[in-house]
Amino acid sequence: MQRLFLLVLVVGGASFSGWWLGEQSSTSTQKWRVTAVIDGDTIEVVRRSQHDIVRLLGVDTPETHHPTKPVGCFGPEASAFSTHYLLGQLVDLEDDVEHRDIYGRRLAYVFLGGRLFNDVLLCHGLARLLVVAPNRAHGRDFLDSELLARHQKRGLWAKCGDE
Repeated sequence: MQRLFLLVLVVGGASFSGWWLGEQSSTSTQKWRVTAVIDGDTIEVVRRSQHDIVRLLGVDTPETHHPTKPVGCFGPEASAFSTHYLLGQLVDLEDDVEHRDIYGRRLAYVFLGGRLFNDVLLCHGLARLLVVAPNRAHGRDFLDSELLARHQKRGLWAKCGDE
């Protein structure tokens, strides 16, 4: 009887551990839903009961809601683009070395349909490269994208110059 109790305890413990580890694994890969676009490079996301504000790494779109700065050239276009493509969508977030900025926002690369959305902003000329060490995982690719957008005078590079 004691052996049966011990066997049930071991099997039950192993089952619980397997369930818990599997749950942790699925949580780490579960997608986030974009519930708001604050501006071209800042979004609000939700996953289950988790809520976060995400600042896209490696890019800087012109301002649209800064408390002390005016609306930047091509800022509304960048914000509208991000809203059109991200709002309501399921995205994956990829962290880099630092996970939060001084404002408490999560710092992340945002993948939409397997494509790095941060890079999409640069390719369309809707953002400038902004790599802040130590977060530089995609910096080289981002530089290439910005240089191509500049050369082809896309987006802000056609209308705003080097403001």
